[in-house]
Amino acid sequence: MKAVIRDTYGPADVLRLGEVEQPAPGDDEVVLRVHAAGVDMGVWHLMEGVPYLMRPAIGLRRPRNPLIGTDVAGEVQAIGANVTRVKPGDRVFGTCDGAFAELARTPQDRLAPIPENLTFEQAAALPTSGMTALMALRDAGKVRPGQQVLVIGAGGGVGTFAVQLAKAFGAEVTGVCSTSKVELVRSIGADDVVDYTVEDFADGKRRYDLIVDTAGNRSLSHLRRALTPLGTFVIVGGEEGGRWLAGMDRQLRTVLLGPFTRRRPLVVFAFPKLELLERLAELAEQGKITPVVDKTFPLSEASEAVRELAKGHARGKMVITV
Repeated sequence: MKAVIRDTYGPADVLRLGEVEQPAPGDDEVVLRVHAAGVDMGVWHLMEGVPYLMRPAIGLRRPRNPLIGTDVAGEVQAIGANVTRVKPGDRVFGTCDGAFAELARTPQDRLAPIPENLTFEQAAALPTSGMTALMALRDAGKVRPGQQVLVIGAGGGVGTFAVQLAKAFGAEVTGVCSTSKVELVRSIGADDVVDYTVEDFADGKRRYDLIVDTAGNRSLSHLRRALTPLGTFVIVGGEEGGRWLAGMDRQLRTVLLGPFTRRRPLVVFAFPKLELLERLAELAEQGKITPVVDKTFPLSEASEAVRELAKGHARGKMVITV
């Protein structure tokens, strides 16, 4: 089968389309005919092999797994002996190790049914970014109806879901984004939008009960200035801090700050959970969240998709079609 593979760590040029052996399902696994695969910064990190601290888990000098891609949507083609949750022909979405391929194998508990009102491309945009936003708002931020919520990076992959989820949970939402994304952020339900190129959300005019920062490049002291006295800020990701930490330094500083402030600083790392996937599917089926797909790329142009993602200009999500 055709799949995007890489033999070494590096920029998008290391990705190439090649032929690999078709996967067979283990007892608790499912093989999908891939129709679409989401592109997120996790793919970029795995491609580059950064932060270096994760290399013992993924391969010190070169990737242990040559396949790449995490978010997937497709049809079940084969199932293992113990699989009971899905059957061949089902439309499903979720996560796997190697989504940029014609076929992908993954455990059954990393998949959920695709709502009828979503396309494969929309479903592929949902898993990692949607789960991250849901964890940031519901689990870490404990968002409540009527709260003032600020989403930084509101026009990006996680941010577009965070805006919609905060509205679904009854909050009043302000999105922070660049000029080119202002209308997009308004269109997905933000009550107010701050264009960071012309104004500062922490200018003291307004304070927020919960801040979700998906952009990862503002100081913690800057975020605290925009919070209510007992407010919470949640850090999602971050790309600064060099190749050893690659954003983890900011998250570590956030954790260390906790005992010394009344404002609750928290961090979120996305982990695949069936409950999260099912909750996202339910909200999508109800029309409360709709994945924003910016561009689609064929499998042969996966390297270009990742290259575009790294520029940081994506409006919502980019998706690879297979």
